[in-house]
Formats: sequence, C-alpha cells, structure tokens
Amino acid sequence: MRSVRKARMRTIVAGTALLAVAGMLAGCTSTAESDDVVDQGTTSDENAASGDTVVIGFSGPAADHGWLGAINSGAQAAAASFDDVELRMAEGTNDANAQIAAVETFINEGVDVIVLLPTDGAALTEVAIKAMQAGIPVVNVDREFSSPFAARTTILGDNYGMGVSAGAYICGQLAGQDDAVVAEIAGIDSLPLTQDRSQGFKDALSDCGLDVSARVAADFTVAGGEAAASQLLSANPHIDALWNHDDDQGVGVLAAINSAGRDEFFMVGGAGSKNAMEAIQADDSVLKATVIYPSTQAADGVALARLIAQGKTVSDLITPSVPNRIVLDAPVVTKDNVDLYIDLAFES
Repeated sequence: MRSVRKARMRTIVAGTALLAVAGMLAGCTSTAESDDVVDQGTTSDENAASGDTVVIGFSGPAADHGWLGAINSGAQAAAASFDDVELRMAEGTNDANAQIAAVETFINEGVDVIVLLPTDGAALTEVAIKAMQAGIPVVNVDREFSSPFAARTTILGDNYGMGVSAGAYICGQLAGQDDAVVAEIAGIDSLPLTQDRSQGFKDALSDCGLDVSARVAADFTVAGGEAAASQLLSANPHIDALWNHDDDQGVGVLAAINSAGRDEFFMVGGAGSKNAMEAIQADDSVLKATVIYPSTQAADGVALARLIAQGKTVSDLITPSVPNRIVLDAPVVTKDNVDLYIDLAFES
C-alpha cells in the first residue's frame, strides 16, 4: 500500500500542471460537460472522510517564544484531529544543520509528506529539494525556501500585510491629525520579515499623509521589548500612536509604558497573543488592537499535507489539486471583534 501511495504522490508532485490544464480544457466544452467539471470539486465532508493513512514528518525551530510554541502545538492538534494521519515530530532546533539532519531522517524513513518550518529558509532549501526529488512532497511553512523546486506548497503569514493593516488602522484613528507622532517598535531588523512589516507600515501611513516619526528595534523577547520601549519613550515626550510588531515582546513594551506612566497614545500590537487580546477585551490599557500573524500556519500545513497525499484539493475548489502558494490574512483585532479570534490566540 505504501508503494502505491508513493507512486501516486510522485504523480501529484510532477503532474499538477497537467491536471490544471486538463481542468481548463474541460471547462471549454459544452455546458453539460462544464457542470461535470464543477462537480469534481471536493466538499468539506469528502475531505474529512478517512482515507489511506498519511505519515507526515514535521520539523520546526525551537519553541523559544509563545508564537513558535503555538506553531508546534497546532501541528500536533491538527494531526490528532485526523484518524488517518500519523505525525512524526523532529525535536525543535535553531541549528540549521540539525534540522537538515532531521529532514534527511524523514527521507530515509520514507514518510509520505514533510511539513517544514525552516530555521533558515535558504539553508534548508537543498535538503527540501532532495525530499521532493525522492517523491516526498514538502509543505513549506512561514519562512520561504530560496528555490521554487523545494516545496509542493508554501503557506505563509503576510508580513507586509501586517504593516499595512497596522498603518491603515492607525490612519483611521488619527484621521485629520496631520501632525500626529507615530512611533514603531520593530522586531529584529536584520530579518526580511521585519523589513516587510516596516515597509507595509510605512506605505500605509503615507497613503493618509503620515509617516513614522520615531522607530526602534527589539528582538521578539520580553526583555528586548522593555528596553526598546524605554529608549523610545525617553526620546519622545509625546506620542499619538505606537505600533509594536510582536505581542511576545509587547509584554515588555507594556511594562515600560506602565513604568513611565505614559498613556497619551494608543498602541497596536502584532501576531495575536492571548494576553494581548485579553487586554484589548478589558480596554484598560493603551493597547487597543493587534494584527494577526497566524500561529495556525503549521496546523494548516498538516491539513494541506494530508490533502496532497490523498490526492484531494481544498474543499470546494474546482481545480483538482492543492494550490502551490497560500498567503493567510492579517486582520486587525479590536474590542469589537476580539471574540472571533481569541480562541486561536497563543500564550506569550
């Protein structure tokens, strides 16, 4: 049975384009034939039905802060929700060489699919290509590989979109205040994700005639957030709005704000932690909103891996295969909609 599944998955990896072309050609026939194509889309019930057991190898970085902890637990919970999935989890690591070794172990074991959140996308690209060439589809999560041949499907949060969402929300709150002082506490400046978030923020503010008046960078930790916020507050006696990129470091940012006794501005967070959402619900601090960066990405990756291995597509899509790239939304959470998101929030 395993060899049959392997052969089928090699066909899926290599033949996705042919399937898509076949679907488009079928769509050019008569109305009756077109209706037949529409019926080929899978429903939620069909996708939920048990199929062949799928062995998924999962590897991610060390869970050294809340968001990554939620990534790992989400992958486990998603796998447990399917009675036809066996999840093999490698130990989390921030050592690229150790993660490469974990992926090579999955290849040697002959798992059906690999879900990989690389500690470094470029460093893991070669071993991901090796898995693909062995007929094992790779689902790339969050940090992209440097080659399109390294993954069957890539699922991402929207870092640029986070900045746009934060900037658009602040623009709405500061409408008409052309001289408003907008501050930013970024994450690690050397990371492309931080650069993307800052660029999106800058672009959104420029659309309403505002700019970033003051900016510091932290390191996604509580201590780093507190130190960066203390520096920012000392240098800027008045602020109208503040965007902090990350709710984990936001714990320290709020501690610094409270210590300084500052409350003349409102703050927007980032990522979507549970404690941030609880503060938004309580509405008793400067934190009024946060922008989601989904900690469900690995869980979604596991669900997609199962569909790929079983030759299914995303529920109700007509195209008979899983899309090769999915970018998740970056919504703003406020006290008006927090109830919709808090159950998926992660613990800082």
